[in-house]
Amino acid sequence: MDFFTVPTAGFRVLYVFIVLSHDRRQVVHFNVTEHPTAEWTAQQLVEAFPFDSAPRYLLRDRDAIYGAKVQRRIRSLGIEEVITAPRSPWQNPFCERVIGSIRRDCLDHIIVLNERHLRRTLREYFSYYHTCRTHLSLNKDPPEIRAVEPPELGNIVAFPRVGGLHHRYGRIAA
Repeated sequence: MDFFTVPTAGFRVLYVFIVLSHDRRQVVHFNVTEHPTAEWTAQQLVEAFPFDSAPRYLLRDRDAIYGAKVQRRIRSLGIEEVITAPRSPWQNPFCERVIGSIRRDCLDHIIVLNERHLRRTLREYFSYYHTCRTHLSLNKDPPEIRAVEPPELGNIVAFPRVGGLHHRYGRIAA
């Protein structure tokens, strides 16, 4: 899990909390706030892992936001914390990589208006990220495996995603 910041058109800074599953590079949970607190972060963990779906380990950095309340919540969920060394983002490479992808593929191309706009944009991007965006580490599959479409299904058509920033290509009968 990790946080990253996004500036808005009104010069506010929004914080995005993200929880990533390493095995298929899926974003398990995200949320946006202007004022992150330990209580808010602890609640996000409960929302990320409902109904005994918590992982065995949770990799995080040493950010002060992960105070005693967050640590208690992590323990209460039965998760073992793995804390990176100080100032060592390379020790959490998967989360840092997905944050870079979010910035390069999406946020660098738009002006975020407010919290609601950012949340909607990220929801659209994660839908694209999970179903369409290929990953070399997953043998050029997206996190959610998709079937190969044979040529008999028709011509290839582009379907715009994330407001036209990206496209999904699929076959459609003519």
